[in-house]
Amino acid sequence: QVQLQESGGGLVQAGGSLRLSCAASGFTFSFYGMGWFRQAPGKEREFVAAINRNGGRTEYADSVKGRFTISRDNDKKTVYLQLNSLKPEDTALYYCAADRMISSAPLERAANRYDYWGQGTQVTVSS
Repeated sequence: QVQLQESGGGLVQAGGSLRLSCAASGFTFSFYGMGWFRQAPGKEREFVAAINRNGGRTEYADSVKGRFTISRDNDKKTVYLQLNSLKPEDTALYYCAADRMISSAPLERAANRYDYWGQGTQVTVSS
């Protein structure tokens, strides 16, 4: 069955770094664009970053641009999110998601455009 398993979250001080991973199984990973979203308590789920099927195109939310980097390894069926210069406002449950897309399609920022979701990994940034 389809599975997206996030890992790498944790507690870190402001200014620190984390690397999140999302391992995929049960579907043809290279046919899917991948995204990262996050949800803080009492807030709506928000877009963080997306990457296309071959990793050649990426997009970021303005709030993380220049600090976070999304990448993927299709051989390992894994997508990554490198989080640098973390701020307390980055504290949230981080989810990865998969979007069935054609190669030339634009990257999706809307959560309802994604087909599969992981369970999330918690990132907590202390001040």
